[in-house]
Amino acid sequence: MVSLVVLVLVLMDPSMFNIHEAKCTISKPVSSLHKYYQEGDLIIGGITSLIYAISEIMDFSKLLNDMAYNMPFVLTNHYQHVLAMAFAVKEINENLQILPNVTLGFHLWNSYFNARETYHIMVELISTNNRFLPNYKCDFQNNLIAAIGGLEAETSLYIASVLAIYKIPQLTYGSASVMNERLSGLSVYQMVPNEVKQYRGILHLILHFRWTWIGLIVVDDERGERFQQALVPLFFRNGICLAFTAKFLQVTSIDYYFTMIHDGLETFDVVMESKANAIILYGDSESISYMRWSIQFSGTVFAAKKLKWKVYIMTIQMDFVSYYYQRNWEKEILHGAISFTVHTNEPPGFQQFVQSRKPLRTEGDGFIREFWEQAFLCHFSDSLVDKGFNNNCTGDEKLESLPADIFEMSMTGPSYSIYNAVYAVAHALHALHSFCYGHRRMMETEKCNFFSQPSWRLHHFLKSVSFNNSAGDSVSFDASGEVATGYDVINWLAFPNQSFFKIRIGEVHPEAPADHILTINEEDITWNTWFNQTQPLSFCSVSCHPGYRKKMKEGEPFCCYGCIPCPEGKISDQKDMGDCFQCPEDQYPSEGQNECLPKVYNFLSYSEPLGIMLAFFALSFSLITALVLGIFIRHQNTPIVKANNRDLTFTLLILLLLCFLTSLLFIGCPQTVTCYFRQTAFGIIFSMAVSCILAKTILVLLAFMATKPGTRMRKWVGKGLANSILLFCSFIPLIVCAVWLCTSPPFPDLDTHSLDKEIIVECNEGSAMIFYCVLGYLGFLASVSFTVAFLARKLPDSFNEAKFITFSMLVFCSVWLSFIPSYLSTKGKYMVAVEIFSILVSSAGLLGFIFLPKCYIIILSPRLNCKEQLIRKN
Repeated sequence: MVSLVVLVLVLMDPSMFNIHEAKCTISKPVSSLHKYYQEGDLIIGGITSLIYAISEIMDFSKLLNDMAYNMPFVLTNHYQHVLAMAFAVKEINENLQILPNVTLGFHLWNSYFNARETYHIMVELISTNNRFLPNYKCDFQNNLIAAIGGLEAETSLYIASVLAIYKIPQLTYGSASVMNERLSGLSVYQMVPNEVKQYRGILHLILHFRWTWIGLIVVDDERGERFQQALVPLFFRNGICLAFTAKFLQVTSIDYYFTMIHDGLETFDVVMESKANAIILYGDSESISYMRWSIQFSGTVFAAKKLKWKVYIMTIQMDFVSYYYQRNWEKEILHGAISFTVHTNEPPGFQQFVQSRKPLRTEGDGFIREFWEQAFLCHFSDSLVDKGFNNNCTGDEKLESLPADIFEMSMTGPSYSIYNAVYAVAHALHALHSFCYGHRRMMETEKCNFFSQPSWRLHHFLKSVSFNNSAGDSVSFDASGEVATGYDVINWLAFPNQSFFKIRIGEVHPEAPADHILTINEEDITWNTWFNQTQPLSFCSVSCHPGYRKKMKEGEPFCCYGCIPCPEGKISDQKDMGDCFQCPEDQYPSEGQNECLPKVYNFLSYSEPLGIMLAFFALSFSLITALVLGIFIRHQNTPIVKANNRDLTFTLLILLLLCFLTSLLFIGCPQTVTCYFRQTAFGIIFSMAVSCILAKTILVLLAFMATKPGTRMRKWVGKGLANSILLFCSFIPLIVCAVWLCTSPPFPDLDTHSLDKEIIVECNEGSAMIFYCVLGYLGFLASVSFTVAFLARKLPDSFNEAKFITFSMLVFCSVWLSFIPSYLSTKGKYMVAVEIFSILVSSAGLLGFIFLPKCYIIILSPRLNCKEQLIRKN
C-alpha cells in the first residue's frame, strides 16, 4: 500500500503539471468526523492516535469510499495530546516576539491506528481546503508548513512516505527509532531520543537493582523483533539472562481480538510459572489495554493474583491507558511498575488551559465530545451513536476529577514532545522570517513573500533551531535530527479503590558517563504490596556468597548455577563471582576465604621472648668472656697463662667475645648495614677463632716433638709460627668475603611465599654459593683442628690442653653439623634463631672446655699454678 500511494503521488507531482488557479468544481470528499481545525496564515498538520475503531477485515470485493467502523473507542488519556498542540499554538499566537503579524493555525486528524486512514488524511492535508485533490491550487489553500505525528512508529512511517515527496518537515512525538533505516533520508525530526539510548537506560536500571533473571514480552511485529535482537546481546554482555520471551499480537481488526486473548492467556501462564520477578514489556500505547483484556477474560482469580507478584518495566512507547469499559477492571497488577518516558516539565498555565476546556464552548474541536462522553460515562442528547451510558453530559464536568488512568492533568511525555515540536516549528519560522526580510533589505530588487516560501526551506532552520521553552528546558536537534534530551523514570501506583498515580523516581541521561547515566531515588519507589516494600529479587539461582564461586549447570543459561567453595589459597570477595583469585603477595586469605588480610612481618625482634632470651644469653656469654679475659690479663705472668702462647690465648678470648656479640647482628629488623656485616663478620671471626685453636694445637704438638734430643723441630716453636698460621688461615675468608661484598652482597629482602600468613623480613645472602663456601671453609678448619687435637690428646697432662681442645672442637663440629639440616628446614625468624643458637653454643663450648679449667686453677687452685707443677714428670 505504501508503494502504491507513493507512486500515485509521484505521478501527481506539481512539476509535471501546469498549476491552475481556478474555482474548484470537485465535490467535497467524505471526511473524518474526528478532526480539529483552527485556521491561520500558516498551518501545522497533526496526526494523533486518540480514537480507535475496530473494523472488519477488508477483502477488496467491492469499492469502498470509507472504511466501515463500529463504535469508536477513545483512549481518553491521549486527548491531552490534542490540548498540548492547541495550547502551544495559543501561546505562540499571543507572543508577538515569535511570529509578529502571523497567525499560526493547525489541522489535527485522528489516525484510527490504521494505514489507509492515515494515507487518506495525508492526501487531504496536502490538498486544497476541503477538496481531496493534491497538487492543484484552487479556492483556499492549506498553507501547510510542517506536520506533527505520529505516536506509533508505523504511523510515523506512513506520514513520512507522503511528506517526503513534498519535502514537508515532519516532527514525530513517538519513538520511531526501530524505523530509522526506513526513515533515513526523509524529512523527519524526532522529538524523543533514539531508542538505542533507551536500551542503555533499561540496562542500567536492571543492573542498579541487581536483577539477573528477566522476562521479556514484546509486540509481535518488526518493532518487537528488533527490540529483542538489540536487547538480548546487551544483556548477555552484562551478565543478565532471559527467563522467557513471549509475544502478543497487535490488534488491527475485530477478528484478531479472540486470537489476542487466547495468546495472551498462554503468555501470562508462562509469566506465572517463571521465577523471574522482573518483566520487561515492550509495545505501544494500547499494549496495556490488551494485557488487561487477557487478564480480565482469563477466567481464573489465581492468574490475576499471581501477576501482582511481578515488577513490570515499561518502555517509553507504553502508557497506562484505559477504554471506558475497562475503568473498573483489575489494575493492581501494575502497582509498583516502573516505566520510562521522555523527559517532561510542566509549562506554566497548562493546567488552567485544560480546566477551561468545555465541550459546549470549544469551536472546531471534533474530538472533545467523544472524549467527554467516554471519560465521564455520559452522553449528549444529540449524539449520533448510542453508547449505552445512562447519564446525560452537562458539559460542566471537571477534568480534574477523573482518575489518572483516564485523564492526567499534568503534562505527559508525548504531550510535552508535541508542545516542543510546535515551538520548534515556530522558532524555525521566526528564523526564516528574519532571514527573508533581512535578505530583502540587502537585495532591494527582489521580493520575499514570507507566506509563499516553500516548506523545504524550513529544514535549514529546523536543523539549527535552539531555544528554551517556557518550562525552562533547552530544546535543540542533534546531527541526526533527534531532540537532545533524556528520560524520566516513573513509578506507577494502582490502589484497590481504583485510584492511579505516577511518581517520578529518577532520570536517565544517555550521554552521561556510564556511572552517571541513571539517577534514581530508591526511597521514593513503591513496590508491589506482595514484596512488603522491600526491593524485589529476580534471579535464577541464589547468589553465591563471598568465599564461593559459581559452577555452571550443564544445559542451562549462565545465570543458573551452583555454588562451590574457593580452592585453598584463593578467595572471592563479592557475590556471584565466576572464579576465585589469589590475594596480593602481602596479604593472605581469611578463614572464610572471603577477604584478604594483611600479612604480619616476621623477623626476630628484641621485643619478643625468643629474641629477648637469645640477646640475654649473648650478652651473658659476652660478659663471661670479658671476665675470663680480665682474669687472664691479671694473671698473665703466671705459668698457666704463659703456657701454650699467651698472645694466642688473649686473641682467642677477644675473638670469642666478638663471636658472642656478632649474634646480636641477627636480632632485629634486617637493615642494609646489618645484612652487609652479619654473615661476613660471623665467617671471618669464627675462622680466626678456629685458626687460633688450630695454631695452639699445632704448637702443643710441636712443643713435645721439640723436647726429643737431636730434633730440629725446636726452631719451629715460637710466636712466628703461630702468627703465620693465624694470618694464613684468616686471609682466605677475608678474600672470600671481600669478593662476596663486591660482587653479590647481602641485602634486606621480603619473602612473601614461604609462610602463608606472614612476610619474612630477611637478609638475602646475595650469593648462596659464597655463603656455603664460608661455612665449608669453617668446617674444614674445625675438622683439621679436631684431628690435630685428637692426635695430641695423650700427651702429658701438665703441658697438654689438647684434650680440652678436642672436647671443645667435638662440640663445635657437632653443633655446626646439626646446624645445616636445622637451618634448611626452618623459615623466618626461627631460621635466624637456629643460627644464633649455633653461634652461642659453639662459642660457649670453646670458652667452656678450653678456658674454664684454667680459670678453676687460677682462682680456686692457685697452688697448681706454679712452674714446678707444670714441669713435673709423669
